[in-house]
Amino acid sequence: MRHVIDILDLSTKEIDELLCVAEDIIENPEKYREKCKYKKLATLFFEPSTRTRLSFEAAMMELGGNVIGFSDANSSSSAKGESVSDTIRVVGCYADIIAMRHPKEGAPYAASFKTEVPIINAGDGGHNHPTQTLADLLTIKREKGRVDNLTVGLCGDLKFGRTVHSLINAMSRYENIKFVLISPEELALPDYVKKDVIEKNNIPYVETRSLEEAMGDIDILYMTRVQKERFFNEADYIRLKDSYILTPDKLETAKADLVIMHPLPRVNEIDTKVDDDPRACYFKQVLNGKYMRMALILKLLEVEV
Repeated sequence: MRHVIDILDLSTKEIDELLCVAEDIIENPEKYREKCKYKKLATLFFEPSTRTRLSFEAAMMELGGNVIGFSDANSSSSAKGESVSDTIRVVGCYADIIAMRHPKEGAPYAASFKTEVPIINAGDGGHNHPTQTLADLLTIKREKGRVDNLTVGLCGDLKFGRTVHSLINAMSRYENIKFVLISPEELALPDYVKKDVIEKNNIPYVETRSLEEAMGDIDILYMTRVQKERFFNEADYIRLKDSYILTPDKLETAKADLVIMHPLPRVNEIDTKVDDDPRACYFKQVLNGKYMRMALILKLLEVEV
């Protein structure tokens, strides 16, 4: 039995295999319709979610399985004071695999010691979001034809952005990657990510406050939302929330084959006029997330594909 709490729980070989399975699912959906027949996925979401939760549920249903769980901690026994540990033990009696989101960093990892079924981290605070990273990698692979030899611009909230942290961890293991870190000083990438991941792997990177200056050099632009729920001070959120807004005019110096990504939800950091640009791929990311979660469920349940 295996859990996926961090993207580093998967080797690059395993990620590449998951990418292949996901692309096969896209090409041959009928082949996978009953691969998880009689299997149950529990979605335990202690924090609000639209895409991730529904994506997991759609993934399991398209594999022929069933879904149980909750989308609000207040509708579970957590509201009565039940510990996460006890909740996990109980749900493990009913389900074959669990997807868990929690606002506290490390909660899915702690839960993995209390269950006999695989746990997938569906996001823990500002720490990790491995399945979003899998969706991101499939998007990059399908749009660029590769996941190496790329300059990746990460823009916005790099401090609390768990999707950014997971993507850096994943892409740092591929060849000839360069990062361009675009953020206000207050939302810069944490030192532990820079030192323990980027610098440790001798990956070139630059930090800048200007999206416009970086635009012409990047192959991937990964926009992020400034997350109100991560701020203790609302005044700081209001001051920083509009730091970067991507508009069509800011794309004039961008490469013709730039890939624009966003883990969603967005607020106003990407103008809706950009949606019509053929380089906008954030809604493709949503769909790719379902396929990658299908592939991961199959792997963790050890279903023969």
